[in-house]
Amino acid sequence: MKIGCPKEIKPQEFRVGITPAAAHEAVAHGHEVYMETGAGAGAGFDDAAYVAAGARIVDSAPEIFALADMVVKVKEPQPAERKMLREGQVLFTYLHLAPDPEQTHDLLASGATCIAYETVTDDRGGLPLLAPMSEVAGRLAPQVGAWTLQKANGGRGVLMGGVPGVGPAKVVVIGGGVVGTHAAKVAAGMGADVTVLDRSLARLRYLDDVFGGQFKNQYSTAAATAQLVREADMVVGAVLIPGAAAPKLVSRAQLADMKPGAVLVDVAIDQGGCFETSRATTHADPIYDVDGIMHYCVANMPGAVARTSTIALGNATLPFMLALADKGWRQACADDAHLLNGLNVHAGKLTYYAVGRALGLDVISPQLALKG
Repeated sequence: MKIGCPKEIKPQEFRVGITPAAAHEAVAHGHEVYMETGAGAGAGFDDAAYVAAGARIVDSAPEIFALADMVVKVKEPQPAERKMLREGQVLFTYLHLAPDPEQTHDLLASGATCIAYETVTDDRGGLPLLAPMSEVAGRLAPQVGAWTLQKANGGRGVLMGGVPGVGPAKVVVIGGGVVGTHAAKVAAGMGADVTVLDRSLARLRYLDDVFGGQFKNQYSTAAATAQLVREADMVVGAVLIPGAAAPKLVSRAQLADMKPGAVLVDVAIDQGGCFETSRATTHADPIYDVDGIMHYCVANMPGAVARTSTIALGNATLPFMLALADKGWRQACADDAHLLNGLNVHAGKLTYYAVGRALGLDVISPQLALKG
């Protein structure tokens, strides 16, 4: 199979879909790997590293899309890239379609087969291709939130860990999954007073057993959330419903009850965000003010630490990429129900129910798409 990897063109996105190590593995399996020149530069991988791995360097994204049977990326294809997709081509990347009707319609019109990293599952009920970036984003959230809290950036001027005689920042993490756990660990490590909210008692028990001495947890009700948000210096939104739009858990009206200069960090912004006032921002212009509350809503947070993120993502995607290349997407998905869960679009049909519900579109089952 011909596997192509273009350079990411989303603003301030420095990750790359294929590492030199992954290229070497694919070539060893008998496939051809085509990299757009400079695709890996932002993550610290030059063209020579890919050539040494057996990949071929081409000059432009149109060449990649024209050559490739399967296109491997990091972020969702941008409008110019979507125009280059074709019927029968496989796209393997993050998609986050539920809050993005324009992208969804373009992918349906392309006729391509689109497999989303964020909806591939595993036998433990996890999301193995989302998890590494959730880990990165979770660990980044308190770091960027602490920066936003600085007075020069519009924040309250509160130090995360406080100092002797002055209490620490109060941090509320909404969601105790992968993002929330890593955010809480880092915030607690910075010395903050941290509370994690979640609706799963089993998850709360786990957090208490493993991290009980590091941070607190509480069952998430509307009343508990409202109270804690009122008292918080920083709120991290870390709620995920696989493939679906994120629920809105903090309303605009609630901002009036928050401390002036408090910070909202919305890690769920890729799925539409879990604060009513969230809108996607970039690393070039990451924060904005609504009613005196600072919002950090960068839609590709892991891109800030591109090398770590690229290697972590590449480790997770490699087995699936090889299965798709070795067997073709139909056989690979037929053999692996977890990979089939990643199928979102095929031949003009939507194949993921949560996206259909969010956008009001008809959906066919992925099993039916396999037969089509």
